[in-house]
Formats: sequence, structure tokens, C-alpha cells
Amino acid sequence: MTTTSHTLNDVDLNAVGALVEAIQNDPGKAGTTWKSTVEWHGGFRSASRSRDFAPAESDEPVALGGEDTAPNPVEQLLGALGNCLAVGYAANATAAGIELKDLRIELEGELDLHTFLGLTDGNAGYETIRANVSIDSDADSETLQNLHEKVISTSPVGHTLSRAVPVEVALA
Repeated sequence: MTTTSHTLNDVDLNAVGALVEAIQNDPGKAGTTWKSTVEWHGGFRSASRSRDFAPAESDEPVALGGEDTAPNPVEQLLGALGNCLAVGYAANATAAGIELKDLRIELEGELDLHTFLGLTDGNAGYETIRANVSIDSDADSETLQNLHEKVISTSPVGHTLSRAVPVEVALA
């Protein structure tokens, strides 16, 4: 049997459809575990490795005591959210037959360094994160708004960041 792959927005619809069908037939296949390993490289430099991919380097800006050789962890967090949203836009637009000509997501957030630096107790993380999404498509504004709402309602990283998630950090 010959299988023809159909793509839109560089997304393989057959592969996505096969995954959806597999999970519908066996809901247990929806549960997944993801892993990363981080190795310290001295100073504030480290690198995370996921699966068999090249390490993703991390460092701090000079003003925070680093050498500014790579994005820092809070920038990587913004990037993780943006990348997850991009996957959501590509997947959901493709499933809806919407061609994306261009997609840009700009993210920012503010941190108060008092807690990180040990100067006070409180929140060491972002107070808020803002993402501005720009989509170039021939789809009308109502269609794009529906796409946007679908993406926001299904983003794994967005959901993780927007609710309290138990985090366990053990010393081995």
C-alpha cells in the first residue's frame, strides 16, 4: 500500500492524524514522560540535553555575574513558551486548513532580583509573562481569533506556567 503524505505549513497531516487515531484507540498512549539532563560547565554556564539533540547552552549576562555566552534560564523559559505556542499554531492551523505565511511570537516578563539574590523572601520568578502573536495568513480575523483561542486552551507549556505545578527537587 502506498501512503501519500499531505502537508500544510510544513506539518505532516498523516503523522498527526495517526497519533490522534492511536490515542483515540488506546488512551493510555497519551501519557508521556519527557526528560532533560543538565550539566554544569563552571561559573553560571551549564547545558541541558534532551534525547539525542545537541546541548542547549545556558549562561547569565555579565551584569548577573555570567559571561553572557548563551540565553539564561528565564529567557529559555520564555522561549519554551513561545516555541510551544508556535507548535500549537502550526498544528491547529494545519488541522483547520489555514495556511500560515508567517508567525512571530514576542515574549517578555519582569523579574524582581531581590529574592534571587537572597536580599529578601518572596517570588524569585516572573510576576507576569506577556506574549504578542503576529500571524500573516489569508484567513479572516474571526478564523484567526478562533485559532488563537484553541492554541491558548491547549498549550502544554502555557498550562504548566499558568497553574501551580508540584516541583520536587531531590539531592541525590
